[in-house]
Amino acid sequence: MESSTDRSTQAKAFDETKTGVKGLVDSGITKIPSMFHASPVTLASMQAPPPPHHKQLTIPTIDLKGVSVDMTKRRNVVEKMGEAAEKWGFFQVVNHGIPEDVLERMIEGTRGFHEQDPEAKKKFYTRDYARKFHYTSNFDVLTSPGGWRDSLACYTAPDPPSLDELPPIFGEIMMEYSKKMMNLGELLFELLSEALGLSPNHLKDMDCTKFQVMFGQYYPPCPEPNLTLGIYKHTDFSFITILLQDKIGGLQVLHDQYWIDVPHVPGALVINIGDLLQFISVEHRVIANRSIKPRISVICFFSTFMKENPQVYGPIKELLSEQNPAKYRDITLTEFSNMFRSSVVIDTPPLPHFKM
Repeated sequence: MESSTDRSTQAKAFDETKTGVKGLVDSGITKIPSMFHASPVTLASMQAPPPPHHKQLTIPTIDLKGVSVDMTKRRNVVEKMGEAAEKWGFFQVVNHGIPEDVLERMIEGTRGFHEQDPEAKKKFYTRDYARKFHYTSNFDVLTSPGGWRDSLACYTAPDPPSLDELPPIFGEIMMEYSKKMMNLGELLFELLSEALGLSPNHLKDMDCTKFQVMFGQYYPPCPEPNLTLGIYKHTDFSFITILLQDKIGGLQVLHDQYWIDVPHVPGALVINIGDLLQFISVEHRVIANRSIKPRISVICFFSTFMKENPQVYGPIKELLSEQNPAKYRDITLTEFSNMFRSSVVIDTPPLPHFKM
């Protein structure tokens, strides 16, 4: 069995290359380093049987067409979204108003960054997660089993970077896409506010739309996909997350004790509820890429992720009563961030640590 010292040495050597998982694949490896090996418990979960056919477990897809002009349509969407948020924590949206060519350019921009010459990427490689733009491989790879992926990240609101601070291959589409995400996020928060029985602006007035960070994930083909994961099971440190995924697939949601595939739906965006909003924040993961092509996804978190943020959030007072008392104490986003990256929460969600 590999010792923690051996793993730490291996992880530091890997990190110093600044070429990520893609660098390992480009080197021609046929076996993955042991630092990426999943635990026996995780490996067993990867072999678990799928749900029986009669359960027909598929995350909901919600059509947003006309929700801003047709009040009957809006009420139906609010009902469906509230049910999806409470029962699944995940749903897909179509007719969301973002042109298909913008989605395609965002996927290709992400691919272009990760597939450019390694020397062009290295200057952005850092574990200083407060930097406006950074590239890394697994934010926690030095302390826990690594996922088979590389990531770029950019804090895009409320203080977006200038184009000069972003990679030329990626900057313009990143900022265009960020604005589209902000518009869609505002609509989603309106609908979710109404699903809670609140005024449309309630969550926006709480600054749930104020903070935004974008991730561009790159999952190279894995030579031993039965030994690792692309991303290990986790819940999201966000109010909501908007995911754009390509056709490769691999995202799975834990529902009713089964891991359920989230299929690629052309033109759709995947929405999931994060820890900070809590209709229900569910565990999800990405299986290692079994394709001969890389898997690309783009994630928009309405969150401050690892940046310091003293803003306090707590239970929505309008929803509390003697029958429905507060379950969690007030916390700052900095407190939550510190817990999120703490060794205390390895293999467990961070939110339960803040229960009353």
